[in-house]
Amino acid sequence: MEFLQVLITGLGQGCLYGLIALGFVLIYKATEIVNFAQGDLLMLGAFFAVTFVGILALPFWLGFLLAIISMAVFGYLLDMLVIRSMIGESPFSIIILTISIGFILRAAAGAIWGSNILSLETPYSGKMADIGGLVISQEYLVVIAGTIILSAILFLFFRFSSLGIAMQASSQNQLAAYYMGIPVKRIFSLIWAISALVAAVAGTLMAPISLVNPQMGFIGIKAFAAAVIGGFGSLPGALIGGLIIGCSEQMAGSYLPTGFQEISAYLIMFLVLTLRPQGLFAQIQQKKV
Repeated sequence: MEFLQVLITGLGQGCLYGLIALGFVLIYKATEIVNFAQGDLLMLGAFFAVTFVGILALPFWLGFLLAIISMAVFGYLLDMLVIRSMIGESPFSIIILTISIGFILRAAAGAIWGSNILSLETPYSGKMADIGGLVISQEYLVVIAGTIILSAILFLFFRFSSLGIAMQASSQNQLAAYYMGIPVKRIFSLIWAISALVAAVAGTLMAPISLVNPQMGFIGIKAFAAAVIGGFGSLPGALIGGLIIGCSEQMAGSYLPTGFQEISAYLIMFLVLTLRPQGLFAQIQQKKV
């Protein structure tokens, strides 16, 4: 029974890692940019949710919707006004830019909301669910359910919508997509918007569990490890990599000596990079439209 409770907690934590890793992979697949500010977008999304729900006292689901819409707009403008100006520059320069954006977002959050830890009250905060004798926090169950729903929406969007297909075409071959009439620059901005939206969902789901502060975005480091483990170009791999890290952390914290929980994600990443450098679920294929 204890094992199952640890496992479900690990699945909930892993879903958070997986959602952030999705943001990494979405941007990388389309633009070949590694956005090291992805964790800080999560942090900003959580602060938006706290503002709408906690400060403006809007109903939770309305505040949640406004938070993800606000982050989608922010992600779109971030690419259009900042990232797009770096087109043609070296990958190293763009990586440094995203790291700088992360520092700026943390400083701005501290200046606007302060450095104190804030909380986000939700309809399920502090509630427990009894499932066949398993007593599980509803917060983790909501995280798991939210991840499943969002993943299904993204799958349907990329598989069946014309915009999603255009995004896939742009990620496969930018020049060919441009010649086919696809507005590649606008598509890239929309991908940044989706990535920021996913980060906002993860931040809002994470807020009741770990509370909200400018440093919470550092969870992105473990999410990056999840993306590497899953294979940096694979969306399903990002989710599975997150689940692997989340479950291994909880298992290590419960059954292994002190200290293993903190390093388990990096040990797994080291083993994967040693044995299968492309990641567990990487797809090696030629680019096409």
